[in-house]
Amino acid sequence: MPFMKKTFVALAILLSINSLFSQEISVTQQRKLMQTITAISNLYVDTINDKKIVEASIKGMLKDLDPHSTYTPADEVQRMHEPLEGSFEGIGVQFQILEDTINVVQTISGCPAEKVGVLPGDKIIYIDNELVAGVKFQNSDVFKRLRGKRGTEVTIKVKRNSEKELLEFKIVRDKIPIYSVDASYMADKNIGYIKVNSFGSTTTDEFKEAFKKLKKQGMKDLILSLQGNGGGYLITAIGLADEFLDDNKLIVYTQGLHQPRTDADASSKGDFEKGRLIVLVDEYSASASEIVSGALQDWDRAVIVGRRTFGKGLVQRELNLADGSALRLTVARYYTPSGRCIQRPYKDGTEKYYKDVLNRYSNGELMNKDSIHFPDSLKYTTKILNRTVYGGGGIMPDVFVPIDTTEYSDFHRSLVAKGIVNRVSLQYLNNNREALKAAYPTFEKYNSNFEVNEEILNNLIKEAEKEKLKVDTTQFEHSKRLIKQQIKAIIAGDIWQTNEFYRVIDAENESLQKALEILKTPNAYENILKKE
Repeated sequence: MPFMKKTFVALAILLSINSLFSQEISVTQQRKLMQTITAISNLYVDTINDKKIVEASIKGMLKDLDPHSTYTPADEVQRMHEPLEGSFEGIGVQFQILEDTINVVQTISGCPAEKVGVLPGDKIIYIDNELVAGVKFQNSDVFKRLRGKRGTEVTIKVKRNSEKELLEFKIVRDKIPIYSVDASYMADKNIGYIKVNSFGSTTTDEFKEAFKKLKKQGMKDLILSLQGNGGGYLITAIGLADEFLDDNKLIVYTQGLHQPRTDADASSKGDFEKGRLIVLVDEYSASASEIVSGALQDWDRAVIVGRRTFGKGLVQRELNLADGSALRLTVARYYTPSGRCIQRPYKDGTEKYYKDVLNRYSNGELMNKDSIHFPDSLKYTTKILNRTVYGGGGIMPDVFVPIDTTEYSDFHRSLVAKGIVNRVSLQYLNNNREALKAAYPTFEKYNSNFEVNEEILNNLIKEAEKEKLKVDTTQFEHSKRLIKQQIKAIIAGDIWQTNEFYRVIDAENESLQKALEILKTPNAYENILKKE
C-alpha cells in the first residue's frame, strides 16, 4: 500500500473516532491512536490483516467501558437481530441432530415445510443433493443450508419410518415467525398464566392475543412469567408495562452523560389495569424484564415473586459501522419510577461481573433470602403504599422463592448437559409417534394418563453408558421423578407445541406454585400489597 493511501486510511479511522467520542477522549490520546495506526500501516515488517487489527482494537476499547458495550462483525449482525425482530427467512422446521442425523422435531404452523408435507419425525438425509446424514454437522451447518433469501428454493430428501424410499420435497423459503410468548394457559379456574421469553418487535401483540384468549376462558387474575427473560427492546418493555398501568404513570426514565433525561409514561388504555397481577422473576430476568417488574413494583400494581433479578440497568444504542458491522454502545442508565437504578456494579471487570449468578449460588443467596444485604443508601419507597424497595443490583421480589435442588444430582445434570434426556425422549417419540397420538388424542388425556415407563428409563441408562458416563444408580433413583417429568414434557412439546411442554414442566416451577397459592389463599395477595 503506498504511503499516502496508508495515511489516508489512518486519518479516516481517526475522523470516525473523533465523531464518535467528541471531547471525551482528549486530542493527545486521539493523536496517539492515529500515530500507532500510521506506524503499523507504514512500518510493520509483514503484511497486516487490517480488519483483524481494527476489530481487536474496537473490542479492546469496549471491554474497558462496561460489560454490555459490544462489537458485532458484519456477518453476524442479521443473526443477532433475528430473535427480537420476530422472524427470519427459511423453511420453518425445528430440528435436533441425533447420532449425526437431522431429525425434524416440529414444523412451524403455516410455514413452507409444513405446506409441502414435511412431518415431525422425518430424518433429513439430503439437502440440495448434498448428503447430510452420518456427517459431523453442527447446528450452524444446517442453518446455512436451510436458511436463505425469501423466494429461493431448497430441495430436501427425508427418511420417513412408514416409507421404504426417501421422500423428496422442494421448498420455497419464506419468512418464519419467532415467537416470544412461550406459553399461555389457564393455571386454575380463574387464573391465567402467560410466559414471555424476550421483548421483541412482536411481543406486545403476542401478549394481547394470548390475554384475549384467556379472558374468554374466564380469567380474572394473571400470572406473568419473566423467568429466564434476558430482555430485548426498551420500547417493547414500555408497551407491555403500559398494559397494566393507568394513564400518565411513569414507567421508566433514561439518562446519561450525553443523553438528557427522557421519561416514558403509560399512555394508552391497557388491557389489565385492574385485577390481581403476579410477576415471576429469577436471577436470569434482566434489562427489559427489570423495567417491567420494577415499574409494576414501584406503583404497587403487582406482587413480584421469585428471586433477585440479574441487575442490568444500562441502555445500549446500536451504531452501524462502514462495513456493515455494528457497535452496541451504552449511552444511558435506566431508572424505575421510584428513582432506582437496577444496574449492579461492574468495576471489578467483565469476568467477575458474569460470574455473579454463580457467586449467588455459592454464597447461599438462591436458597436463603437472609443472605442478601442491601445498604440503607440503596433504599427507596414505592409510589402508592410507601413499601421499602432496593436499587443497585436487580429487582428484589416481594415474595422470595428459593431454588429447589432437592432432586438434583450430578448424574442428572450430566444426563441433561450431554443431551441424553432429550435424545432418548425423541427416540422414543419417533418410534411410537402414531401409537401415542392414537392413545392420547388430546393433551389433557396425555397429561393425566401418560407415564414414563421403565423401557424409556432403561434406554436412558444405555445411552449414558454409550457416552461413557459413569452410571450412579443411587443418584439416578434420587432424581428419577424429575427426569420422568422432563421426558414427559419434551414428548408433549413435540407432539403438540411449546405451550404443552410448559404445561407439564410447570408442575416443577416453585415460583408459579407459590403464585397460585397466594392468589388462592384469602387475603394473601392483599396482605403483601399493604401500606407500610
